[in-house]
Amino acid sequence: MQELTSPVGADAVDFTALKNFAALRGQLRVSLTPRCNIACWFCHNEGDVPPPLTKVDRSRQPRARAMDPDGYLTLIGSLMAAGLKRVYFTGGEPLTSPMARPILEGLPDQSPDGSYTLITNGTRVRTHRAWLSRVPLDKVKVSLHYFSDESLKAIAGTRIGIDTVLDGIEAAREMFPRVELNTLLQKENAHEVERIVDYALERRLPVQFIELVGTDFNEGRAASAVPADAILSYLRKLTSDEHVEVAGVGQGRRVFRVDGIEVDVIHRNLGRHHVGQCGACLLRPQCVEGFWSLRVDHDGGVQPCLLREDLRLNVNDLLSDPDRLVAVVAGHLASFTEGTL
Repeated sequence: MQELTSPVGADAVDFTALKNFAALRGQLRVSLTPRCNIACWFCHNEGDVPPPLTKVDRSRQPRARAMDPDGYLTLIGSLMAAGLKRVYFTGGEPLTSPMARPILEGLPDQSPDGSYTLITNGTRVRTHRAWLSRVPLDKVKVSLHYFSDESLKAIAGTRIGIDTVLDGIEAAREMFPRVELNTLLQKENAHEVERIVDYALERRLPVQFIELVGTDFNEGRAASAVPADAILSYLRKLTSDEHVEVAGVGQGRRVFRVDGIEVDVIHRNLGRHHVGQCGACLLRPQCVEGFWSLRVDHDGGVQPCLLREDLRLNVNDLLSDPDRLVAVVAGHLASFTEGTL
């Protein structure tokens, strides 16, 4: 499918959509690499070909890299200067990329209400501790979809042991002011979810439980998805402090506080935040996320929707002109939210 080109002239841009997105706590999700050292079966790889598919079919490879660290930093700095505040670094596993260090070490200063978050599987945190301890991350979010060697192998297809993941969490706690966990609810870990809650509470780590996002990549195992009913029931035994948040962008969530520690559940029954283009989208019936992030990949693509490859914008030719870059991205976002793409 042909990628979109610049949708609007730089001199005709209304930055309202970009500013509104930032005000609603929208994320800029920056994928440093589509490669990963494990292969979780459900991985959507931020819209690229995920590791599980490459593992079984070597002909199915993710996009080739076109961005270098300077390109990433130009894009991040320009969009933050234009008003975006929350930047999440993802993959693949971001710490498998040789670009992780120069990018994270070179991040521009953010505004007082801005933040940088690294999302990782935890297996490389200890290995990179020497330089990670010096980067300006506000938060590290570790994916903990398993709690034993057996479930780790079943979910991620790896011989890496759970102790490596847990040690990565401890290493992150030693370096950063805030460490959080996230767990995808599925049949393969249903018997361990309560143990993950207890582990998080013992270490006073916020934790988020997420219902499965279905994509073409994981439809063969869609039966592994489980609803949030069991974890909600367990949390209600631990606390009566519960409220619902549906403001901003993204999917609604139930938020619990247990002894001051936040545990939230991304729950599809609370609805999604859909805008403009979403209204007439043929994929809306299978969408469980709504619009909540702009995704940047290592090929220079900017994509406002995980399920819509046809809305992907390539910005490689714009990196030499930051003003034009921001104008084009803002125009693309405005066209998406207004439903005119």
